[in-house]
Amino acid sequence: MSLKSKEFLHTTLFFVGLVVVLFLLRQFVFTPVMVKGHSMDPTLADGERVIALKNTKIKRFDIVTFPAPDEPKKNYIKRVIGLPGETVEMKDDVLYIDGKEVKEPYLDEFKGELTDGDPLTYDFTLEEVTGENKVPEGHYFVMGDNRRNSKDGRMIGFISEDKILGDVKFVLWPLNRFGVLSTDGK
Repeated sequence: MSLKSKEFLHTTLFFVGLVVVLFLLRQFVFTPVMVKGHSMDPTLADGERVIALKNTKIKRFDIVTFPAPDEPKKNYIKRVIGLPGETVEMKDDVLYIDGKEVKEPYLDEFKGELTDGDPLTYDFTLEEVTGENKVPEGHYFVMGDNRRNSKDGRMIGFISEDKILGDVKFVLWPLNRFGVLSTDGK
């Protein structure tokens, strides 16, 4: 075998190996996602590209992506608000989990920009919007950050844990937002 043949074979094997590794990472570790719409404004904007990690433990305020239960071939990106077994209520623009106030610091700036006197999130109880008084085991209650313009758990109900495609952790595009996404607002 000539030197050129060996070089070509090594280069080809390198690229095949690289493609296999990238494919496996894409299948089992992460998924790229493009944000479509304004339901997560101002945290995520329409057209941004993010990376969602697969197989992570989902916590309150994580931002997750999942297949839209009401629109085939579309995925939604929303924030986890209610965990399995919890009650969820909004009253006077304040979140209550199991009857206790829970701060949402990621919304403070957005709320401060409102000038019409209306709350960002209108009052509701979990039972009013889903017919259930608690988030069922193996499910989550999700909402968009732009609460006035979000088709979320208040309309589509609970999201099954096995339907979550990934936990959004990293912004790729635009470059001025490149980096780890803070989900707690701190």
